[in-house]
Parts: sequence; C-alpha cells; structure tokens
Amino acid sequence: MKFTFYGHACFSVEMNGKTVLFDPFITDNELAKNIKVADIKADYILLTHGHGDHVADAAQIAKQSDATIVSNYEIVTWFQNQGIEKGHPMNHGGNWQFDFGKVKYVNAVHSSMLPDGSYGGNAGGFVVYGNEQTFYNAGDTALTLDMQLIPKFAQLDFAILPIGDNFTMGIDDAVIAADFIECNKIVGIHYDTFGYIKIDHKAAKETFKKAGKELILLDIGETIDL
Repeated sequence: MKFTFYGHACFSVEMNGKTVLFDPFITDNELAKNIKVADIKADYILLTHGHGDHVADAAQIAKQSDATIVSNYEIVTWFQNQGIEKGHPMNHGGNWQFDFGKVKYVNAVHSSMLPDGSYGGNAGGFVVYGNEQTFYNAGDTALTLDMQLIPKFAQLDFAILPIGDNFTMGIDDAVIAADFIECNKIVGIHYDTFGYIKIDHKAAKETFKKAGKELILLDIGETIDL
C-alpha cells in the first residue's frame, strides 16, 4: 500500500486502484509550502472532524478530483451546502463497503467545529479494511479506553496516531494507545506544525523502540510502501 504524507494530519493511501485522502490541510501549513494542492487528486476524502487544520483544502481537492467526501453527517451536509455534491455521511459504529474497501467510523475524544463556526458533529476516526491490509486512523484524539475495542473487530497492519500532545495524545499516551489497539507499527501525525505540538523526533522514536514498537515519522511529500 502506497502511503504519502502531506504534513500535519494529511496523508493519502492507494488501495484497490483508488486514492483515499485524509484530512487535507496544506495551503495554510507553512511546513507544506512545497506541496501543490492543485496537483493532488483523490477518489475519496475522509475527514475525521471539522477543524480547519483538517478540512481546509477539502473543497478544492474534491472539486478538482470529483472526489466523494466521507465524514460524519454534519460535516458532509456542510460541504454539500458549499456546493460539493458527492458525499457519504457516517456516524460512530457504522460500517460501509466502498469500492476501495470497508470503512468503520469509530470514536475519538476531541472537539469539532467547522471553519465558519458551524457545528461539526462529534470527532471520529476510521478503521479501513482493504483486500490486503487493514489500518486505523485515530484522527485527533485523547487516549481512550474505546481503543481497546478495535482489536475485537480488526487485526491492524499499521495505525496512524496523533503524537504532538497539547491538543491530542502525546508520545507516552500514544505508546499506550498502540498497546490498546494491538499494533506495533505506528505512523505519527499531528506534530511540529505549530509551536504547541513540536516534538523531539529522536526521543519519540526511542520511546516507541523501548516499548517494542516502531514509530514512523515521514518527511512532508514522502511516499513509502506500508
């Protein structure tokens, strides 16, 4: 599975011939200034919650790609009111079989408000089941015991966890989260973008290594196979 990191909490995966993009925040991210939003194409855009640092470029990419936005009911409705016709609403606990794989919308502990102040529903995460690999994108979240439910319905090949602290889990809590979800290969997101969430990369990787886990921190624009 090709995994491309676009900075902050934005990444894409290629699966079953489709490109699935998560939480596009590029234009207003100084660290991602070398990424051209106009060049990004996606078949689906999955949004974990409504904050601007997760949805800022979603409308543009959806329009230029004819992509389908997948999120909670409130966020999908908000984008439809902005002129984005293709949307698929979900809510916590629900599953849907898309042409790229099955998606389960799961709980996250975080706030959610859309850029214009509209109610953004409840924040969430996604478990994505592909033909060959299954992964979990926790979105922005605190450490929560609900994560212990995930191994009951998914055997994860890798997981994407926030690690920047202050607004989400930090490194130590992310290690516990990896235990809860029974996954030792973790891709870190939601770090370094703002002063509040800058991390020590070396120390973070060492903390995971001591716990018998791998923390993958990608350069913005980097693509790897997972």
